[in-house]
Amino acid sequence: MSNLPKIAWIGLGIMGSPMAENLIKAGYAVSGFTLEADKLERLAKAGGTAAASIAEAVKDADVVITMVPASPQVEAIAYGPDGILDNAKAGALLIDMSSITPQTSIDLAKAAGDKGIRVLDAPVSGGEAGAIEAVLSIMVGGDQADFDAARPILEALGKTIVLCGPHGSGQTVKAANQLIVAINIQACAEAVVFLEKSGVDLPAALDVLGGGLAGSTVLARKKDNFKNRDFKPGFRIDLHHKDMGIVTDAARTVGAALPVGSVVANLVASLRAQGDGSLDHSALLRGVERLSGHTIEG
Repeated sequence: MSNLPKIAWIGLGIMGSPMAENLIKAGYAVSGFTLEADKLERLAKAGGTAAASIAEAVKDADVVITMVPASPQVEAIAYGPDGILDNAKAGALLIDMSSITPQTSIDLAKAAGDKGIRVLDAPVSGGEAGAIEAVLSIMVGGDQADFDAARPILEALGKTIVLCGPHGSGQTVKAANQLIVAINIQACAEAVVFLEKSGVDLPAALDVLGGGLAGSTVLARKKDNFKNRDFKPGFRIDLHHKDMGIVTDAARTVGAALPVGSVVANLVASLRAQGDGSLDHSALLRGVERLSGHTIEG
């Protein structure tokens, strides 16, 4: 029998499935629940246990990890008679890796504490590729002791793992991350259209840009998306739209100006309104193409 903590994983989407599988590879017993039957089958094939409900998944778990799209989904799986807080055992550690509002994380930690359940907010950055390769950046909010207890688990999922402060701090840092990523993708998209309209060899240009000060993880990860117009979702525009709303609201609350961020938030919203919400966020390129009268494929 393994001495490793038993893990329940709730939410097996684009990010959640490979992350849960990495824990299985690391030797953890993982019981999972999600709404899609095919994702439960995938978990079982990887060596995990498919549960029929949240209650079944979490009842014997030492650690519960959640990875769902937004605050309403976190609240739906956490609260109520069928939720995590009413069915997880006292002393369990709940690690929410969703990207949600800082206040939602603060409220969840308080409600869980009343039931003897510890909480960390631990959103991630790195996209689908980072989840598959277990090289995610994980920004954590919560107590030091709980962070120390969770570190071995988080090390099976990511490479950069930092406690950023009390509950909600992980979500605040994730909001800043999403601000930087969106602006970076937008800048890359504008450069791509400028280069193509100028008749420059795009692959050569992106290679040399990537080796200089303009280089970034975003450019390295999304270069092929731009070149091939491949917008299969690794991180959907819909979700980045949600995240830009989080950072815009949070910045307003603390009195921080986001002059460029506000423009990019509107460009993300525009792309979503034009029906591209299900595409990868590198599809910001399509918005620049429309504004530039450039041919859009697909």
